[in-house]
Amino acid sequence: MEIRPAATLAITRDSSEGLEVLLLQRTWDATFMPGFYVFPGGAVDDADRRCEQWLTGGNDASVSHDMGVESGGSHFMTAAIRESFEEAGVMLALDGNGETLKPDHPVFAERDAVFAGDQTLGALCHKFGLSLPLDRLAYLSHWVTPPGPPRRFDTRFFVAALPEGQSPTHDRVETIDHVWLTPEQAMVEHRKGTRLFASPTLRTLRILAGFDTTEELIRYARSQPPEAEPDKPWPAIKAGKPVSIEPGTPPFDEVRKVDPEGLGQARAEIIPERPVQLADAVVRLTCPNPSAMTGPGTNTYLLGVTGGEWTVIDPGPAEQRHLANILEITGGRIGQVLCTHTHPDHSPGAAVLKHETGAIVRGMHAPAEDPIQDHDFAPDQVPVDGDRIDTAAGTLKVLFTPGHASNHLCFLLEKERMLFAGDHIMQGSTVVINPPDGDMKDYLESLDRLLLEDIRWIAPAHGFLIGKVQSVIDWLTTHRLTRERKIANSLREHGPGTLEELVKHAYDDVPASIHGLAKRSLLAHLIKLRKEDRARESDDVWQAMDDSQA
Repeated sequence: MEIRPAATLAITRDSSEGLEVLLLQRTWDATFMPGFYVFPGGAVDDADRRCEQWLTGGNDASVSHDMGVESGGSHFMTAAIRESFEEAGVMLALDGNGETLKPDHPVFAERDAVFAGDQTLGALCHKFGLSLPLDRLAYLSHWVTPPGPPRRFDTRFFVAALPEGQSPTHDRVETIDHVWLTPEQAMVEHRKGTRLFASPTLRTLRILAGFDTTEELIRYARSQPPEAEPDKPWPAIKAGKPVSIEPGTPPFDEVRKVDPEGLGQARAEIIPERPVQLADAVVRLTCPNPSAMTGPGTNTYLLGVTGGEWTVIDPGPAEQRHLANILEITGGRIGQVLCTHTHPDHSPGAAVLKHETGAIVRGMHAPAEDPIQDHDFAPDQVPVDGDRIDTAAGTLKVLFTPGHASNHLCFLLEKERMLFAGDHIMQGSTVVINPPDGDMKDYLESLDRLLLEDIRWIAPAHGFLIGKVQSVIDWLTTHRLTRERKIANSLREHGPGTLEELVKHAYDDVPASIHGLAKRSLLAHLIKLRKEDRARESDDVWQAMDDSQA
C-alpha cells in the first residue's frame, strides 16, 4: 500500500485562558474518523510541489535539512498552508508589502475554488502577488499511519500563529464545527469522552500543553526538532528464514530494540518455551498455552542473571514444561514471584515455584465473588500502589491498575523504563473488560494514569514488546470512547432496552456471531455510564438519562 505524504497544521492563538489551538470536527459521514476533532490538514498534492517560486523565509533545501529529509520539506509546509485555507479559512500568506492578509482580502473569495480543486495555491499567489512565509511555520512532530487502515499517511505536523485579524470558519463539507480550546481543556474532554481525538492529535496536544504562549512553543519547536518516525524495514528471522519487518507491524519495535545494529538476528515470532533477552537481566519466556484469549501464550518475565537471584513476573498456569523451563533458566534461585493479577493463565504457577524454591510471592488476593479467578493464590505480601521492589534488573515501581481485573497490578522497571503490563495492555487487540470484576471506568482511568509515568517500553503478558507507549494508550482510550459514544447514541435512539436488544445497534459493525461476547463489553460501558449519571437500569432494562433526570 502506498504511504502518501501529508501535512497538518496546529493553528494557535494566545488568550486570557492561555495558549489555545484550533480544532475542526469532521463530518459524521466521513469514512475516516467520523466526528473526530482534528487540526486542518491533508495529503500533499502535485500542485503543492510547484510553489517554490512563491516561498519566502526559507527554501526547500533549508526546510528539508531542518526536517531531516533529503528533499521535499517545503512541499509539506505548502500543503499545510493550503489545507488550512481550504478547511479552516485561514490563509498563512503575505501580500506584496510583506503584511499578513486581512479578512477582506480578495483571495478569501477563492477558498471554495481551491477546495473543489478548480484553483491552486500557486495560481493564487501569482494572481494576487502573495508569498508563502515558511518561517511562520515550525515543525512539531512526525506520524506514520500504522498498517491496517485503508489509507496510510506519512504526516508532518506543524504549528503557526493565527494571522492577526483572521477568523477561522469550518468548510461545512468535510468539517461541521470548529472550536478553540486550550490543550488541557481538549485532553480533559477527551478523557470524559465528550470530544473524540485520534492518537496523533492527542500526542500533539500534549506537546502544546507545555507552553503558555505561541512564541514559546514555536521557539521550542525550532530548537528541538522531533525524532523521525521509522520508515524502513528491519531485518529479522522468522521460521528460520531472513525476513524484513515493516514499521508499525507487531514485531517491529522489539526486533529493533533486541538487534539495534540490524544484523538480522532478532526473531520476528514468539515461540513458546524459547527465551528472549529483551534487556540487561530481562528475559521473556512464553508459556505453551496459545488460544484465542492468550494469543501465542502467556509471557513470563524473568529478571536476573546466571548465578544470581531471580524475580519471576507472571509465572503463568501450572503448566509443567513451562515451570520446568523457568527453574532451568534461573537455576532454581528464585527470590520472589510477582503476579499482575489472578486470572488462571497468570498466577497458578506461583504456588509451584514457591514450593520448589521457597520464593516470596507478591500480588493481590483473588476477589471472592469472581469464580473464574485463581482462589488458591496465596501471596506472602500484598503490594500497594507506589511500592518499590528490588530486583537484580533494578527497582520495580508498583502501579495499581484496576479495570481488566479489580486486583490488577503493573510493575515498572524504572531503569529500563519498561512496564510489565500484565493484561492491562495487550498487543494488537483490546483487553476484555468483563463485569462485575472488570470495570470500564477504572480501566480508562488506569490507562490515563500510565501517561504520568516515564515509560518507554510495554512488556505485555501477550505479544511482543511495544514501543510508542503514549500512542498505544491514546489509541486504546480513543477506541473505547468511540464505542462508548456509539453505545450512548444507541441508548438514546433505541432505548430503553435490554442488553440483547441494544447490542444489535451498538455493535452493528461486528458480526452477529460475536454479539454474545460484545454484550459483556456493552454491559461494562453501560455500568460506566450509570456511574456517571448518564444511564440507569431497572429489571435489566437500560435507558439514557437526560439532563432533567441526572
